[in-house]
Amino acid sequence: MKNFNGVKGTNRVNLSALLFVFLFAPCTLSAQPGQLSLKEKKLLKSTSALHLAIYQNNSDLKMIKRNAFSPDNGRTWTPMKPTPDFDKDLPYGYRRSPYPLWRDPVNGNILSLFNCMDTPDKDPHAHEPRWQWYWYYLRYRVSTDGGRTYLFDKPIIQKGEQYSPEHPVDGVYIGKNCFFLGDQGCDPIRTREGTILVPMQMPPLASDGKSFYNPGGGWYWLQSRILIGRWTKDNQIEWECSEPIRGDGKRTVRGLYEPTLAQMPDGNLICIMRGSNGGKSDPGNKLPSHKWISVSKDGGHKWSLPKPWTYTDGNAFFSPASMSELITHSNGRTYWIGNISQKNCQDNHPRWPLVIAEVDPQTYGLMRDNFVVIDTKLPEEEDVNLSHWHSREDRQTGDIILTTSRASKGYKSRTPVIYTVEVEK
Repeated sequence: MKNFNGVKGTNRVNLSALLFVFLFAPCTLSAQPGQLSLKEKKLLKSTSALHLAIYQNNSDLKMIKRNAFSPDNGRTWTPMKPTPDFDKDLPYGYRRSPYPLWRDPVNGNILSLFNCMDTPDKDPHAHEPRWQWYWYYLRYRVSTDGGRTYLFDKPIIQKGEQYSPEHPVDGVYIGKNCFFLGDQGCDPIRTREGTILVPMQMPPLASDGKSFYNPGGGWYWLQSRILIGRWTKDNQIEWECSEPIRGDGKRTVRGLYEPTLAQMPDGNLICIMRGSNGGKSDPGNKLPSHKWISVSKDGGHKWSLPKPWTYTDGNAFFSPASMSELITHSNGRTYWIGNISQKNCQDNHPRWPLVIAEVDPQTYGLMRDNFVVIDTKLPEEEDVNLSHWHSREDRQTGDIILTTSRASKGYKSRTPVIYTVEVEK
């Protein structure tokens, strides 16, 4: 019998995972173009050199990541320190947390985004500190030479005289609330109309303009919004901001956040977001745990009322409060990576199995007949967290490569891993 999903590096069959595949992802008898399959799962001793890497240019195999360059599709790497060093003289307490680099697929510019805080009395290395809700804002840098030099380092400020560093985008007043990027699925995209869309999140203010709005009663409440950028002649970006995508506090206790975007063949945009049950308002985790979808027909300015995301047949699925990611492949198809559970989740758990599936271009639902379990909990494991990945399409093979770690319960230990998902040509 062949290993589960043909995975290299393990000879154990996970019966519960197989049952999951048979119930939720029936296989086709013959491979069709765009069909997904798991080619390899490889456990590593250290984080893959491909982690957070992108292609430097629009047509060759040169790759970059922060501080490193590869001439040969990630096989070998050499140090590459970009200049200037905008961060070398930052005062204590100032934070510049880099997001994975992004390359514009048309003009080739490299966009570097940062979650930032300018808080001189705060620990710049504190993990998810409580003060982030008041001070996070976004900065961006642009390189026109493949990430070797950057032209500037600027805060993102919405166009209009009413906006400033203290009031950078609609609804945000630094010191009262903030805006920031979520996990690594919040990648920018370029639309066919030429705009740059950056999905972000923010804790909205209540009507008094001082306290946080929290209709869900969870630990916090976040709205998703989309920054809409247009390149200027001098390679800066002129920014606008979408209307908020508002969740229903009776259906998700922490709002809708960690948005991920794709433009579908009909030109519409879809946004998939994380929701959550649990917390003080739902201590028994009775609310159904979903991913949520909203659609824009005007380039990202206005968004439909969000609803639970479903399969193409209209049936919803369970998904924990965890990141997810939409990927538009060079074959024109859109794929989604995330966690789907067989039963209702509890807050952030379980973050397994990790799956990839195609998004139907007509219904925007998830396709059961092109659905692959990438990895899941092994029988001897108490728990496993399969999240916080970075993905890209391999330019030589068309495979989708995911680099991440298999994290233990409570993230107390991590085993680096790289997955290769084959996309049938």
